[in-house]
Amino acid sequence: MRTATIKRKTKETDIEVTVDLDGTGVANAATGIGFFDHMLDLLAKHSRIDLTVKAVGDLHVDFHHTTEDVGIALGQAVKQALGNMAGITRYATVLMPMDETLTRVVIDVSGRPFLVFKADFPRDKIGEFDTELVREWFQAFAMNAGVTLHVETLYGENSHHIAESCFKGLARALRAAVAIDPKTAGEVPSTKGQLGG
Repeated sequence: MRTATIKRKTKETDIEVTVDLDGTGVANAATGIGFFDHMLDLLAKHSRIDLTVKAVGDLHVDFHHTTEDVGIALGQAVKQALGNMAGITRYATVLMPMDETLTRVVIDVSGRPFLVFKADFPRDKIGEFDTELVREWFQAFAMNAGVTLHVETLYGENSHHIAESCFKGLARALRAAVAIDPKTAGEVPSTKGQLGG
């Protein structure tokens, strides 16, 4: 089974994340940040990855540490659950609409972490959530999952819709890229014979 649990504890946060890449999209996210929990619920639902996130952080300071550290732990969990990545589809491209917004997400589950993130938010906050933390989360996730990830909002006017299209786009891209390709018969999808270097 492609599952993993990561526990991460610092002076700023105490986090436990569990993923099942072959799940049904069940989410149990409890970070203390309502909007962020909503994004994690969307990520699980549309990726079909079962996801449990328990996080206690220094929210009296701000939401930055909790958001970033959940990205780190979730990325590590996905990477661990993938193992040697044998048989995965590896690549995916998604165009994700959300009302007036359209976001393109392209992923390569390569073992080589990189992020290109281009999304302009009209507002600094969505409720109490700083919109700059969306990029921080994607950066933490991509670096720790070991994926090359390009996220670009082509157009959009509503900050909530822009953030949601980014998370849903990642979800659908992950769903396609980590899926087992029956034609590869368990081969690692690389001419090198391995991924990650």
